[in-house]
Amino acid sequence: MEENKLEENKLEENKLENNHINNELLRIVSDKLSKKTLMYSPAQLAYAGDAVYELLVRSYVVNKQDTNVNKMHKITVKFVKAKAQAYLVNMLENELTDNEKRIVKRGRNAKVTSSPKNAELMDYRYATGFEALIGYLYLNNEMDRLMELFNRIVEILNEKDDNNENNRG
Repeated sequence: MEENKLEENKLEENKLENNHINNELLRIVSDKLSKKTLMYSPAQLAYAGDAVYELLVRSYVVNKQDTNVNKMHKITVKFVKAKAQAYLVNMLENELTDNEKRIVKRGRNAKVTSSPKNAELMDYRYATGFEALIGYLYLNNEMDRLMELFNRIVEILNEKDDNNENNRG
């Protein structure tokens, strides 16, 4: 009987040790993935972020707007043009973590290899920082945070549209 109790205790100790080892391995893998993501260049983060953001915006527009494709495209452009992205970075600044601010800054300060079309250089730089943040969150598998920021982006742009309509009327 006492032998069974000792064996049960040993099994329980092994379970706890295995859980600790598994948690440590998960932490190490997660850290390595995070470090890998940080090793992407700002241009690579922005490249991925551009695609992810475009998909989020198009999905939102298709789900929220019952209109023709031409009008959906015009709505999408309001979200994705450099001026809008620069505005969004500015509006989100107080809501970003220190790490997210660093990612935006890295993207904003990245060497520009092409000249922006239909955008001021500073807007283009801030838009690159914005896209780098989106790419970082996506590649780092921070989907909850990505969606939290995207929902906030929708609120900000809707508020801006409402203010513009009220100023016209």
